[in-house]
Amino acid sequence: MRHVVFVSPFYMGMAPRFVGAFADVPGVQLSLVRQGGLEGLGPALRSRIHADFRVDNAFDADQLCEAVAWLGERVGPVDRLVGTFEQLQVALGDVRDRLGIHGMGGTTARGFRDKALMKELLSAAGLPVARHRRLESVDDAVAFAQVAGYPLVVKPLAGAGAVATVRANNEAELRAFLDDLRPSPTSPVQCEEFVAGIERSFEVVSVDGAPVFHSLTRYDPSPLEVLENPWIQWTVLLPREVEHAAYDETRRIGFAALRALGMNTGISHMEWFRRRDGSIVIGEIAARPPGAQILSLMSYAHDTDFVARWASLAAGGEFSMPSRRYATGVAFFRGQGQGAAGRGGRITAVRGVEEAQRLVGDLVVEARMPQVGQFTASSYEGEGFAIVRHEDTDKVEKALHTLVSTVRVEVAA
Repeated sequence: MRHVVFVSPFYMGMAPRFVGAFADVPGVQLSLVRQGGLEGLGPALRSRIHADFRVDNAFDADQLCEAVAWLGERVGPVDRLVGTFEQLQVALGDVRDRLGIHGMGGTTARGFRDKALMKELLSAAGLPVARHRRLESVDDAVAFAQVAGYPLVVKPLAGAGAVATVRANNEAELRAFLDDLRPSPTSPVQCEEFVAGIERSFEVVSVDGAPVFHSLTRYDPSPLEVLENPWIQWTVLLPREVEHAAYDETRRIGFAALRALGMNTGISHMEWFRRRDGSIVIGEIAARPPGAQILSLMSYAHDTDFVARWASLAAGGEFSMPSRRYATGVAFFRGQGQGAAGRGGRITAVRGVEEAQRLVGDLVVEARMPQVGQFTASSYEGEGFAIVRHEDTDKVEKALHTLVSTVRVEVAA
């Protein structure tokens, strides 16, 4: 039996799906490290957990090390240590190093997590990245702006999913943002030139340093624009033509970036841009499963459970995927009106659902529609979503546009 320890601060959202996938892997004994309760797993799934350990801070390597060591003594030697939050990856790597557990170590994890270090490693490998600088003071930022020009993007060194990322269009905005972030030698932040172009993602499963599966998505609009405008409804499209020659340069750069960062076995999520001149620029790369329903999109595109197949690999087993049969996409529905930004409002009406059903309902394979009375969400995924699937990529793209232009979520404070 292989002993797998899964770490998550809270067991809600996608966490139960991951836990269930690991519990289903043949020959696996599953233990959990948690910060909150396990109520979100449900009694049937909780009964399949061999042991669990509660910590005060699931992101603290010392506490994780104590928890994993205890689980190793109680259940048996730990073969794999896994977590899906990007903020966990360095701590997990450090614990693997300390306890001799197979998998990505702390040094490699820092190359993915620290955005400035990541850019340095990619630049040293001759790969295209936006001009960037690690800021330790406001003066650093002003000096960089004189070289790179505006707009600039400011983000935490260890950001995730564009959260806390802002765009500064001039020096006044730059200084205002940095007044809140307060960069210093002990608490630096990342600053980059703003890349104008189409933003996309590139997902790769690697085994022993070699890519064995890859996928691509198209964001519309970009995650930064979605964060800046909490009312915008947006989409993610996964085209059927993943092997098309148009993506050859993306594959070349993406695979080279993973080699430069030291990826061995695991899954990665790269955000990249295609400039107006056609050139490619790497945004950032995370060594964890993607969000924004991309795992579900890959599952529907290949008519399989991608999470289960990834869990098998992460638990020390093998990975395989059937061929891609469909294009898939997700439309995110977000509230409009007073109280739409954050959890200060409630949904008062959801309009256009019947019309959307009439127009594209035959393509919808999964949906969680917003409900009247529901609180507005703090996540950029909004108050609900619908996933569509078809053999024709253009038809999926048009269906996504129909959904976000037809369904309207009204919110009041």
